Amino acid sequence: MNNYIEIAKLTKPQGLRGGLRAQLYCDSPEIFTNFKKLFIGKEKTPIKVTLSEIRKGFVILTLEDIDNIVAAENLVGEILYILREDYKLPPNTWFIGDIIGLQVIDADSGEVYGKVVEILQNAPKDVYVVKTPDNKQVLFPSIPEVLIDTDITAGVIKIRPLEGLFDED
Repeated sequence: MNNYIEIAKLTKPQGLRGGLRAQLYCDSPEIFTNFKKLFIGKEKTPIKVTLSEIRKGFVILTLEDIDNIVAAENLVGEILYILREDYKLPPNTWFIGDIIGLQVIDADSGEVYGKVVEILQNAPKDVYVVKTPDNKQVLFPSIPEVLIDTDITAGVIKIRPLEGLFDED
């Protein structure tokens, strides 16, 4: 597990005074109201958030010392991080980065289905993308009927697949 958790990507300048639009990698834009200090880029350079405005579906950030559109344009594409220790998750929730790579097994038989390679978040419930041992991709919804248990420490997710989910056809 990484000490730094990706929470957003800076996608474009917003206005002429250095604001930046952020694509979220987290469940809620309200996360920015909890953090005044973030880390940016591969070097994880500390950067202070001076203002965060929650808009419908995205966040506009104002960062310390970024006060014009040219400075903002230089940050487009950069990833923002928080320290894992600075954010306490509610019970039975995990960071997406910790789920990627987990082995997916049948909750009843122990059959190995593959590994989680991606989580899609554009549906009412997250959809897990599993790469099977024969390099196929299979998707399953994170609903209680299917997703039985997530054990980050053991590195496994136990599921009861919907009928036909892992069939050859």
